Amino acid sequence: MTILIVMLVFSLYRQLIIEQENQVDSHLAAEMQRYQQLALTVNRRSFAAQIKAADPKTALIAWKNSVDMVGALTFLPDDMPILPETREFPIFSGGPEKLHILTGGLAMTNYGPVLIATRTDQLAILIEKFINAAFWAVAFTLGLTLALGYIFSKAILRRLVQYNQLSEQIEAGHYETRLPVSSQQDEFDMLALQFNRVLDTLEQNLLAVRGVTDNIAHDLRTPLSHLRIGIEQLSQKPMEELADARAELLEELDDCLATFDAMLSLTRIEEGQQSLDVQPISLQDICQDLFEMAEVLAEAKDQQFTLDLQQNATIQGDKYLLFQALFNLVDNAIKYSPEGATIHISQQGKSIHIADNGPGIADEDKERVFERLVRLDPSRHYKGTGLGLSMVKAILSRHQASIELSDNHPGLLVKIHFK
Repeated sequence: MTILIVMLVFSLYRQLIIEQENQVDSHLAAEMQRYQQLALTVNRRSFAAQIKAADPKTALIAWKNSVDMVGALTFLPDDMPILPETREFPIFSGGPEKLHILTGGLAMTNYGPVLIATRTDQLAILIEKFINAAFWAVAFTLGLTLALGYIFSKAILRRLVQYNQLSEQIEAGHYETRLPVSSQQDEFDMLALQFNRVLDTLEQNLLAVRGVTDNIAHDLRTPLSHLRIGIEQLSQKPMEELADARAELLEELDDCLATFDAMLSLTRIEEGQQSLDVQPISLQDICQDLFEMAEVLAEAKDQQFTLDLQQNATIQGDKYLLFQALFNLVDNAIKYSPEGATIHISQQGKSIHIADNGPGIADEDKERVFERLVRLDPSRHYKGTGLGLSMVKAILSRHQASIELSDNHPGLLVKIHFK
């Protein structure tokens, strides 16, 4: 700001000097032309009379004839240049302002050189006034700028200090803390909104981790307790029952290991660590294989299982993983639907629908069932890890497919669409 103001003032100063110099040069040039023309039109006596009658306020004129000096001066200064070249020189007067500074030069006429000059000490006064005014203007502007800058910086620092204090609270574990957002909608508010969104996501992830931990503890506590009791009772069982008891314990242990294996597999799929065996897949063929594989399970529960295929479509993907995801959805429909229920698979282009008329899923749980180890209360009566739908969504996401759960009135309708 200081540099800009100084440059502006210096530019104005230069413009003032140049303008004054141009005015002086123009005035002297006009007077020079006047007296040169006068010398051509009048005689020497009339020329001297005109010089004596010249108004010194307009221009100071001096001419030395063969006898004496005529005009405003008693002698011509030495080394005066020929106009348009000029030089400053001082004169003394008897008035209150005894010293005057003049700028002028010699004009060559038919009657010899004539000194033509004009006062320029008033220009120095004007420049001095300009410099004083510019100094106080610059000082006032800089003072105002510093004051406003101080106030503005204090406001910024106040918000930064507040953000820093709130960040320390978040670092201390108070994840519900949020940065304040004002009505100004400035850059700090944009930063606060973005930071608050990050905190919302972080808090949701932490809640999800806590939920997963609680679900792991809840779902594994029972089988691990059975394992502990079974191991304690092994020594008390007769030899003929020992093999069966050992087999039951191994089955419980395998269920626990299956849960952890499923979690690791889900993580690898979600993070893209598991490579896909990409190949062309016919959606009609995979739905036909799915129907043939699950038909036996539906017949065991006396359920009606139907298939409707229309307008085949081919996608690129891993056939094994995709079949695993679709079979999980069909298996859930068979498992949670009562005996005599109807399960229907329909395929239209790149869309697959799996519908049943079972108990369905409440609206508030339709998104939650895709979280890890989430098992709704009715499903806890069935054996499972609570990772099936999480695995389904991860596999479909890797295949750039979307899944949506909606009501079938009654039952559940699963809509899958491939891009």
